Amino acid sequence: MKLDILVFGAHPDDAELGAGGTIAKEIAQGKKVGIVDLTRGELGTRGSAEIRSEEADASAKILGISVRENLGFADGFFTNDKEHQLEIIKMIRKFRPEIVLCNAVDDRHIDHGRGAKLVHDACFLSGLVKIETFLENDQKKQLVWRPKNVYHYIQWKNLEPDFVVDVTGFLNKKKEAILAYSSQFHDPKSSEPETPISSVNFLDSVEYRARDLGRLVGVDHAEGFTTEKQIAVKNLDDIF
Repeated sequence: MKLDILVFGAHPDDAELGAGGTIAKEIAQGKKVGIVDLTRGELGTRGSAEIRSEEADASAKILGISVRENLGFADGFFTNDKEHQLEIIKMIRKFRPEIVLCNAVDDRHIDHGRGAKLVHDACFLSGLVKIETFLENDQKKQLVWRPKNVYHYIQWKNLEPDFVVDVTGFLNKKKEAILAYSSQFHDPKSSEPETPISSVNFLDSVEYRARDLGRLVGVDHAEGFTTEKQIAVKNLDDIF
């Protein structure tokens, strides 16, 4: 399956929190979008790997993504090495996306910045013909593929975006997808320990960040992204 956009997240719910509005908007415009979670989030204080897997499936249905996979890397302990890079390369070559979205380059959780660098490096390596990869149970060598662009969504830290996407009209869909992870976020009925993301304030911050980024560019809601290369537009009318 060829995808237009492939979104990587170190943990289930990273993609929704960082880029849920953008994902929903692109799908509404007819784009094919997939998500690859690097870990099962098994070290999370609340819930379990099994629960988070069920929640990820529910969230995927809400957003309407084409495919979701989990690479099963070790939560908290995966590294940016050849072994992990090759697994990312396999996903890139399998789905051949034009655009890759991935974790924030700098963030509170150590997996986020590490996941960002891992995916970014793998996107480059995926275009090298001398790196051979094969999907499991398939003896056919994968064709090389390098995405045109790699963008990093913003997570816990308020990083300065290089550009923003107008997601006006899609914030409610994003929030619905986030709330599918009921084990992770605020639930007054839950008896599990409190975490930084289980507070009411954190859930509210999803909206007030979107409103603030939107305010800066004159729209209702927006999501911010960073990039490690220059951004170009075909003409000045593309900027609003």
